[in-house]
Amino acid sequence: MQVGLLVFTTAGFLLMSMKMPQYGLIVTLIAQIFWVYSSYKAWKQAGQIAIFINTIALTIIFGYGVLNYWIL
Repeated sequence: MQVGLLVFTTAGFLLMSMKMPQYGLIVTLIAQIFWVYSSYKAWKQAGQIAIFINTIALTIIFGYGVLNYWIL
């Protein structure tokens, strides 16, 4: 789980910084799968609901970015 977080998040931000946001958003959206799972566990085990809410918000934002670049 932690490797997925590191690899996909880093790759997504790297692609965005290399002026390829359409690919960076897709990779970062894949990373959100790992973020949602990890933040949900943090919420249930340690009561950290803010990180879970933040992750859901970012997932929606990245999803809109993918929609904007690839569909609209």
